[in-house]
Amino acid sequence: MKRRDFIQKTAAGSALVIGGLSLSSFDAPLPGKAKKITILHTNDVHSHIDPFAADDPKFPNLGGAARRATLIEQVRREEPNVLLLDAGDIFQGTPYFNYYGGELEFKIMSMLKYDLSTMGNHDFDNGIEGFYKQLPNASFDFAVANYDFSKTVLDGIVKPYKTFIKDGIKIGVFGLGIELAGLVDKKMYKETVYLNPVEIAQDSSKILKEDEKCDLIICLSHLGYEYRGDKVSDKVLAANTKDIDLIIGGHTHTFLDKPVIEKNSAGEDVLINQVGCYGINLGRIDFTFEKGSKKHIGKAISVA
Repeated sequence: MKRRDFIQKTAAGSALVIGGLSLSSFDAPLPGKAKKITILHTNDVHSHIDPFAADDPKFPNLGGAARRATLIEQVRREEPNVLLLDAGDIFQGTPYFNYYGGELEFKIMSMLKYDLSTMGNHDFDNGIEGFYKQLPNASFDFAVANYDFSKTVLDGIVKPYKTFIKDGIKIGVFGLGIELAGLVDKKMYKETVYLNPVEIAQDSSKILKEDEKCDLIICLSHLGYEYRGDKVSDKVLAANTKDIDLIIGGHTHTFLDKPVIEKNSAGEDVLINQVGCYGINLGRIDFTFEKGSKKHIGKAISVA
């Protein structure tokens, strides 16, 4: 099966419409006033439910699910068109995971009304069956385009991508996972097949742009921000693909105060953002659409 056919087949039925009508393309002028889309995002929370202690040497009084909830709700009160996304490694890092096996993490994310997440390597730490067992506790979906789950319990459950419509703006979000071999015991991910993330990203973004007619294309990546050598990272991904507007990263626990702008293979800007780890920061990027153009403002918000 060709990569493009694989992505389209496994994504069938995954679209979610939240109201409004899709625009045909970025190039079409938008009627009326400018439209604003706010993207909130986290990565590598690693089961950190509570804030760090006041005497913690690195992150005193930072983080915590309750504080993150307060920030998210504040933004939602101020902005009508918000997507809340996560770039993976939800599991592993505190006794909450060891005791509850991911149940608490998924329930809290559901209460915070996350829209979509990708999967990180630590999300396999209870095995693929352990992840599957906790899915009834998640009211949000998962997307990973470069893991072939067809011979696993996640077949047909984890999709390559998902689309959303906010105020007439169609947003496509696809996920990418890091190679599991060497990071995760084979018995944990079973027959999951890793596919080349650069090739899959190009196919996915092309589908979202040309077939799904998305106005904004986001990649939820658990590849890592940057490495020495030729290992695929978010920066490598940005440089070797096109049509992606924003890469929300994870895995390397990279703290960025604002998105980094890279050039894609067509010489156009692509944003990369990652907000560290443990729920210490909440990422925010605002896209404004007006008369065929899109502008962006991004920052990291301290969860304190």
